[in-house]
Amino acid sequence: MTQAAYIYEAIRTPRARVRRDGGTLAGVPAFELFGGLLAELSRRGVPADRVDDVIVGVSTPAGEQAADLARVAVLAAGWPDGTPAGVVSRMCCSGLDAIASGAAQVASGAAELVVAGGAESMSRTPMFADAPAFASDPALGDLTGFVTIGLAADFMAARYGFSRAHLDAYAVRSHELSAAAPAWPSVVPVRRGAETLLDRDEGARPDTTAESLASLAPLFGGDPLWQRIERRFAGEPWFAEMRRPDGGLHTVATSPQLADAASAVLIGGEAAQEMLGRSPRGRVLGWAHEAVRSPGLWSGEAAARKALAMAGVKVGDLKVAEINESFSVTPLLLTRQLELDERIVNARGGAVSVGHPLGASGGILLANALDRLDAEGGGYGLLVIPAALGLATAIVIEAL
Repeated sequence: MTQAAYIYEAIRTPRARVRRDGGTLAGVPAFELFGGLLAELSRRGVPADRVDDVIVGVSTPAGEQAADLARVAVLAAGWPDGTPAGVVSRMCCSGLDAIASGAAQVASGAAELVVAGGAESMSRTPMFADAPAFASDPALGDLTGFVTIGLAADFMAARYGFSRAHLDAYAVRSHELSAAAPAWPSVVPVRRGAETLLDRDEGARPDTTAESLASLAPLFGGDPLWQRIERRFAGEPWFAEMRRPDGGLHTVATSPQLADAASAVLIGGEAAQEMLGRSPRGRVLGWAHEAVRSPGLWSGEAAARKALAMAGVKVGDLKVAEINESFSVTPLLLTRQLELDERIVNARGGAVSVGHPLGASGGILLANALDRLDAEGGGYGLLVIPAALGLATAIVIEAL
């Protein structure tokens, strides 16, 4: 890197739960959620005419989120017509991809100031609204190894020995921590005119218990795509010894809640301090993308280790780990694989209780990590998100 990639702002909307009868933010399209954050950056003194690029992660680029949502958001926010803007799509990793791309532009000297983050309205543009061919074409499904991500999560839990009780207990923890969490300083309320639509994350239920979760039916036990897993791993000794989760393992309570939200991170070089009239909050030290062949969902470890190596940070030096709760098994497995102190992992809850708005989640994890690190006087943080088709992205930051 030719220069440091500093973080000057990290803001986000609250996460609003998707509901069948219409969620709190169901009337707000994704470009408006992200555009509201751009407007907030302007209110905080960010000169829009000096921003070199705007990069938005979008997991499902269909309907209102199709084409260039970032450009629509820029114009909706009243930013200059000359502001470049584009989207990246790496499924659930999209937001972290956008941040890594922005950090790379700044670190290389190609840009001095970039806004990167993500946006997703799952109320208005549901998963699979883009009708991916690998999910409907058997030949492409076989080629890619595609299975539903819930089935991949069940498979991963079975392979690594996590029981239904382990998964349920993690969900109870997530709800308890989310419900007890202090207000996030990074949260920007969603407003329309004088009306505040939402000013805090939704979904946490402090009365959740292991007993109440034990009665819930599994979601993925009867998935016929298990046959694709059998064909793929039939020759592996560990697979023959693994107990198939016939009844399923993850339930609606141990799966990430659907949500609507947006996030925005302002990344700049050292010279941006004078332009902005402020010191940076932190810096992006390292990032990595990794993958395994689907239906594997365990590339998060490799991504985390690669990002830590790039950053020159050891696992024991971490003060904070924000591991996306892409089903209960994800943070459970990464905590074990990386030998993390479980007390630093998602210490204020996560997606199982308050939602995973797909493309927006990367920026949310970064904003949350900075808020937590600020409360602890600075230090290093790790962010990890796994995604469908075996993908994973990790970023290491330092709060200053």
